[in-house]
Amino acid sequence: MEYHNPVLLQTSIDFLVNDPDGIYVDVTYGGGGHSRAIMERLQNGRLIAFDQDSDAQAQLIDDERFTFVASNFKNLSRFLQYHKAYPVDGILADLGVSSHQFDTPERGFSYREDGVLDMRMNTQSGNSAQDLVNQYDEKALSEMFYRYGELNEGRALARRILKARESQPITTTQQLVEAVKPALPRGKENKTLSRIFQAIRIEVNQEMSVLEAFLTQSLDALKEGGRLVVISYHSLEDRMVKNFMRSGNLSGVVEKDFFGNPQTPFRLVTRKAVQPDEEEINQNPRARSAKLRVAEKTTPVRHGNDQ
Repeated sequence: MEYHNPVLLQTSIDFLVNDPDGIYVDVTYGGGGHSRAIMERLQNGRLIAFDQDSDAQAQLIDDERFTFVASNFKNLSRFLQYHKAYPVDGILADLGVSSHQFDTPERGFSYREDGVLDMRMNTQSGNSAQDLVNQYDEKALSEMFYRYGELNEGRALARRILKARESQPITTTQQLVEAVKPALPRGKENKTLSRIFQAIRIEVNQEMSVLEAFLTQSLDALKEGGRLVVISYHSLEDRMVKNFMRSGNLSGVVEKDFFGNPQTPFRLVTRKAVQPDEEEINQNPRARSAKLRVAEKTTPVRHGNDQ
């Protein structure tokens, strides 16, 4: 079974790699699909790849130009400086869960397969989905479902979980499905389950705070003219990426100088998100929700006495 079918593969690499002798970063290595495509474009360049999932290390590229970092990409700056690869010419982030993770029941990422309720990207550390589902109170669960799953049924779902765990701990994906089933809107069962699992996964892995840390560090890590290429899969991620690329900060508010001129460290290479075509979606249905955005780092515009 293929580890992962990379989404928007050639499109993302076309945007990313402008210098075959440059330094590039793939912060979500997975099965190495994007990384291998980057390596094919390099001559004397370098590639630094990050992944905290130990399963990814079975797929490493054997090439002296390639460096693998077994760490979460929230540690981007520290490891790039450690490997004397700072600043860089381009950074790629594919924020999706890999096919391998979804299709391995014991990882607990999918509601379609029965397995241990885990969902940790790094299986060696942190609380699992099982810990969270059995320990959070009603308020914490409902807020999580609303914030990260954008579900209005959060309170009802939380109450069903609390009721189910009174008799026994919820330890598997199917136990969780059975617990929330009475609260699922009719006709939207699968969509709601998908969002429930998404919300728990985001909370378990602290994905939004990790993304914030990564984006903030990426700005300093890029050379002038360097590109940030991000593929996101749900509105929370895409909104943050869009705001950051537009303004250079997490608020999305473009700062202005004394004269009212907008000051942003990026030039938007893609004005609108690039999405997979129907052919790719047919070959890989998980690509359907993917949105690719690209920004190029520029120098701040100077005016008046600043020149």
